[in-house]
Amino acid sequence: MNYKIKGAIKKSRRSFIICAILWVVLTIVFVSPLAYSIFMGNASGTFDLNTFFEAFIETVSSPFANFGKVFVSGGTSTFFSTFFIFTIVYLVFFFIGFAKSAPKNEYTDIEHGSSDWSQHGEQYTILNKNKGIILAEDNYLPVDKRGNVNVLVVGRIRFW
Repeated sequence: MNYKIKGAIKKSRRSFIICAILWVVLTIVFVSPLAYSIFMGNASGTFDLNTFFEAFIETVSSPFANFGKVFVSGGTSTFFSTFFIFTIVYLVFFFIGFAKSAPKNEYTDIEHGSSDWSQHGEQYTILNKNKGIILAEDNYLPVDKRGNVNVLVVGRIRFW
């Protein structure tokens, strides 16, 4: 199970930054005007839909200029409750996307025939890192090794 989390993090590294930036922008562009509109719609004690839509259209048209309106008008609690709900919904969608980016099995995205089967240099007890018969990148079969140095090449050769 650990390989799934590591694989998803490795695969989604750029997406984390993009999602964080998108979350901040959506908070300023969408949540702040929505919270201000909800606050203005409830200002009379009952929810007025016309006031809500008028305030929403006014604040969405210039969200960066109207970002502080919700705090100045006294709607801080409305902003934080709307912000909390938005963040929970955003995190649910984020974790769904993160779970879908997890590899299906342990060998996903590993090149077949590469030296990725070994870790931390354990292949160099048999192979050489610098010279010999090329097997893979940075993996050579030493020719001065005692014992069996037979090589089986699997693949095909194309003649043009």
